[in-house]
Amino acid sequence: MQGKSRLPEQLRPLFWDYVFSRLSLAKDRDLIIRRVLSNGSWDAVRWLRKRIGDRELQEWLIAHRGRGLTARQLRFWSVLYDLPARQVNQWVKTAKAGVWGKR
Repeated sequence: MQGKSRLPEQLRPLFWDYVFSRLSLAKDRDLIIRRVLSNGSWDAVRWLRKRIGDRELQEWLIAHRGRGLTARQLRFWSVLYDLPARQVNQWVKTAKAGVWGKR
């Protein structure tokens, strides 16, 4: 079980501010999903999709209202996961109103 709970080495640069060996998908799920969706390579995204599944990622995006993602990222994931346009438009508006959206 220990080997299965470890994250692949390719994800290490995404978690430079954490003790990488202590991270696991089981206990750090939200952090890992957010980092991979916002900053991960396509290989990292493929790994996440394989481990969690598209349906669960879609549900995660809706439950978290896209928090932590830029307007551009929200638009990308909304197309990929066929998210409700009205909801995504509100999330984009919120993202653009935030500190990082005003830069």
